[in-house]
Amino acid sequence: MKAISGDRVFFLLVLSIAFAGFAIFSSAELGLLARESSSISQDIMIQAGLGLGFGFLMLFLVRTIPLAFIKRSAPFLYVLSILFTALVFVPGIGLHANGATRWIDLGFTTVQPAEFLKIGFVLVLAWWLASHAQQLANPKKGLIPFVALLAAPVILLIAQPNTSTTLLILVTGMTMYFAAGAPWRDFGILTIGVLLALVILVAMRPYVLKRVQTFWNPSANSLGSGYQIQQSLIAIGSGGLLGRGLGQSVEKFSYLPEPTGDSIFAVFAEEAGFIGSLILLALFVALAARGIAIAGHSSDLFGGLVALGFSFIIVLQAFTNISAMLGIVPLTGLPLPFLSHGGTALVAVLIMCGLVLNVAAHKRA
Repeated sequence: MKAISGDRVFFLLVLSIAFAGFAIFSSAELGLLARESSSISQDIMIQAGLGLGFGFLMLFLVRTIPLAFIKRSAPFLYVLSILFTALVFVPGIGLHANGATRWIDLGFTTVQPAEFLKIGFVLVLAWWLASHAQQLANPKKGLIPFVALLAAPVILLIAQPNTSTTLLILVTGMTMYFAAGAPWRDFGILTIGVLLALVILVAMRPYVLKRVQTFWNPSANSLGSGYQIQQSLIAIGSGGLLGRGLGQSVEKFSYLPEPTGDSIFAVFAEEAGFIGSLILLALFVALAARGIAIAGHSSDLFGGLVALGFSFIIVLQAFTNISAMLGIVPLTGLPLPFLSHGGTALVAVLIMCGLVLNVAAHKRA
């Protein structure tokens, strides 16, 4: 297979996490039996068919596309991802739910365009940095254009609102920017800018402030804003060393909010225990490490930044989700890559992995 020819180890890690993730998702989905609005068979079929099936098809497809063509297409793909994301605000197309406008309703399922915005952003940033790496010390040719590239996705995501994905793109973008050789002076400027933006967001968005307050004192409102983190910690603690066994979680039945979504790690930790959780963490670390190694052996800067950007954004999202379930960071609502409910998210992450494999196929001799 061409995908394997890109990098066998990386591909096997993707396979391992993807199919283990589907098993974990299927187990967590059983928790919805106690909830009248659930449609378990449909959810599992969408996750398997749209997520895994179509996702791996896209992985193989993007692996076979010439990397030079992807590089030339990066600006177009970025604009396309911006326009696709903006569709959520079009009446009759966008779906408003849970206080946010993030989805497009297809009838049988929903699509979250922000997942593909991550791909468009990483590709265009890698394309721009590859041709401007020697000019980044000049603010007019480095910092200002970089901020301009960030502006459109950030504005769209904040308007939805989708603060967690905004921060994910910001941190990934900064990582790629400095990996390309940007001066540390810009790091200070960007850090101050991000912190100021966070302060403004907390002041303007009550739900962000509530999440921060809950993080500092989760027991203050254990039946309200602190309920999810309390139940998550109970689930994780109940798993002990070896866990209750696959399918044996108690918390997923009516207690833990979003057992197939952003709380899925808590369900897994209850069923697989400390040892199982460590294995899952090790798989994510290994995937990121292999992706970064692929970046280091890329034949050009564009490929290296693509592999770095996608490897970093996957592991950052995974560790942010897991940290939130452990109470280490505030709740974000970010799904756990490969595991959480959502065919769109699974397709997007498999496309990212296909692009990393594409870079691996063009490594230096």
